[in-house]
Amino acid sequence: MKKSLGFAAVCAAAVLTTAAFAACKEQDGGKYSVYCPDGAPALSLLNGILKEDETFEYHVIDSGTVQAQVTGENPNADFCVLPLNLASKLLGTGSSYQMLGTVTHGNLFFLTTGDNALLTSENLTSLVGKTVGAVQLTNVPGLTLQVVLKQNDIPYQTIESMQEEKAADKVNLLQMGTDATNVTPDRGCDYYLCPEPAVAAKIKGTASAPKPFKLAGDLQSLYGGEEGYPQAVLVAKKSVIEKDKESVDKLVSYFKGNAEYLAGAETAAVLSLLNSVRTEGLTPAFNQNNLNGTVIQNCSVRYTEAKDCKSAVNAFLEKLIAVNANAANSVSDGFYYLG
Repeated sequence: MKKSLGFAAVCAAAVLTTAAFAACKEQDGGKYSVYCPDGAPALSLLNGILKEDETFEYHVIDSGTVQAQVTGENPNADFCVLPLNLASKLLGTGSSYQMLGTVTHGNLFFLTTGDNALLTSENLTSLVGKTVGAVQLTNVPGLTLQVVLKQNDIPYQTIESMQEEKAADKVNLLQMGTDATNVTPDRGCDYYLCPEPAVAAKIKGTASAPKPFKLAGDLQSLYGGEEGYPQAVLVAKKSVIEKDKESVDKLVSYFKGNAEYLAGAETAAVLSLLNSVRTEGLTPAFNQNNLNGTVIQNCSVRYTEAKDCKSAVNAFLEKLIAVNANAANSVSDGFYYLG
């Protein structure tokens, strides 16, 4: 009789384990949920969306709601694309989610007007004494610029407004807000740091202005050459990795194949795929006026497995922390999925 009871208990435990594992798919009708903020990171989903694989349910959401998808007692996201620094702060222990790989490697460029030079690693010191208006100066875009200046031993300071006295022996960094709305030729900065697709839109929109914008440098190249910097990463619930490696590997294969898809993708097709999974009512980051092949290329969307970028990720986090201790956290080895 005791043996029968013991067997029944084992069976019950197995049922509970299966039920708990299945619960992570219940929120999307039996599909694994994949969340991603709109903008450049969302381009990493396209190949997967195109497959129409019933295993996964994709959600392109407002960037301000990404954190909520991977936190709490029962997080919504089985898989999630989010900024590396945010992932390091929320998930860096590797206890609930693990990083599968990086999906974007920077989409930040400089704009200027007039005769200002194209910025390269050879002439970056020419920024000393000049003013650079940076979108999201206190977040990763601006912090990455500060990392680049620090790497090149170029002194800098932040200023609150153009009316403030500028330092002649430092680069003067000005906060331009959380998006590129305030980036206009008449703001008076020598250079502006902006993300795509705002860069293309600003160049096009000022073409007939007295002081039109022109492209003036690539922050990714200044940081790490062709490789850029690890910007957004794909994470997965540890429970999903442990119970369904086959599905994890399948999703990763879609991310790996995405660069090839993007190389020949038509703008209309890209917009249609993103519209099909975007939160209803959310204003699209991309539209027919600001998306083209050059913009897609400038978003640096390519997948690198965690095992191949672990050292680069650790190095970038270390540099961010050196600039601002609150910008990111060091992560444990358990944060990386190396399978």
